[in-house]
Amino acid sequence: MADTKKLFANQLRKLSVKELVEKRRQLRKQLYQLKIQNQMRALKQTHLLKLIRRNIARVNTVLTEKIKENYPGQSKQK
Repeated sequence: MADTKKLFANQLRKLSVKELVEKRRQLRKQLYQLKIQNQMRALKQTHLLKLIRRNIARVNTVLTEKIKENYPGQSKQK
């Protein structure tokens, strides 16, 4: 597994939007693979599910910040 460590927001803020989207795609793919392994009872490190889920949330948070920063006034709120 490539990213099995905690990602920090300050590291993520240095990435571009395109890189963040790619990172999120990689993490989602990794989470899917871990879920499959867990279903087959082949996953020994079940804590990775929680870690990857939280990393996805961190990436989403920074991505939202960057989008609001670059495109002010175009939020989804009414």
